[in-house]
Amino acid sequence: MSTRLIPKGRFNSNNSDSRSGRKLDDGIDFSTNDDPRQDDTRDDDINDQDSATLKRNSVSGGNATAFGITDVGLRRKSNQDQFLIAQLNKSMLVSSTSLPMDTQSRLFGEVQGQLMLVADGMGGHAAGERASSLAVDHLVGRLLNSMHWFLQVDHDSEQAFVEALKELLQDAHARILRESSENLEQRGMGTTLTMAHVVWPRLYVVHVGDSRCYLVRDGIAEQLTTDHTLARRLVETGGLRPEEEATSRWSHVLWNVLGGRGEGELIAEVRRAELQAGDYLVLCSDGLHRYIEPPMLAEIIAQRDSPESVCTELVRVAIKGGGEDNITVIVAKPQPTSPAEAPLKKVKKQSDSSLEDTHPLDEASI
Repeated sequence: MSTRLIPKGRFNSNNSDSRSGRKLDDGIDFSTNDDPRQDDTRDDDINDQDSATLKRNSVSGGNATAFGITDVGLRRKSNQDQFLIAQLNKSMLVSSTSLPMDTQSRLFGEVQGQLMLVADGMGGHAAGERASSLAVDHLVGRLLNSMHWFLQVDHDSEQAFVEALKELLQDAHARILRESSENLEQRGMGTTLTMAHVVWPRLYVVHVGDSRCYLVRDGIAEQLTTDHTLARRLVETGGLRPEEEATSRWSHVLWNVLGGRGEGELIAEVRRAELQAGDYLVLCSDGLHRYIEPPMLAEIIAQRDSPESVCTELVRVAIKGGGEDNITVIVAKPQPTSPAEAPLKKVKKQSDSSLEDTHPLDEASI
């Protein structure tokens, strides 16, 4: 297997983005600004979440609660991170009925699963943001057309499900490479991608890059993913001491991302865990985990009573620690899902719509 060495371009990018929010669409404004070394450090109070937090999305209800925050940080003028939180359920569109309900109504079943994504883009001229946005957008589109895989996974079909997860990443990888090859300013753009899929009590994590997923149980935070950096690889081969990894210049050089230069094979890391009541999941970009070690993460969770308050405190700590990069985090407290035979509980007109045992399942090229 050949190795792709990809510096994380956001550390010396010259991107500019005045948007305060993000949509899953292709309407990205590409622009540049002055030398990033002259970026103004943001002066706002780090406790002022209204000004510090650029994008928020929360999911709560039924049998699962999750909250996410992404913040531009103190040094960057644009945010190349993306996150997504979604509840998965079945639905039907009623076109005609004798029942006392409007036609063209959509009926929703109980929540049967949960999906969480964090992506951290890299590349100049807004290409990093485009790469991370494109990856999440593409995965959502593919997911909606293969929902049956994500609502129920049994032992007999687990390997096929893992292959489906790999195929999702393969398609996103190809999509990013295809677009970057057609636009010189986007050449070489790439993104990390860490996705957690919960169908209680199973957790599947699929991962590329150096964003992370933690499982927090009984006061201990366990990192479920591996950083796909050259520094981590050097530690694993004995070329670097573990205590030198965080400060090594190779800690920001990725050998495995979606997109990039397209050299070598894409490696999909897939891990499965059995969840227990009281577990927390944390997905985050390196703009957060560089400032917060696992013991501190577990302590912050133990001291707060909701995913939202945990997210807010984690971002505050990362900003206080320096906020040199974009900061993104999702905190979730999965709960057992309702029985599949539960009655439909939501009717919505279409017109209204605008760690006891954790182990790697596979780590093979796709």
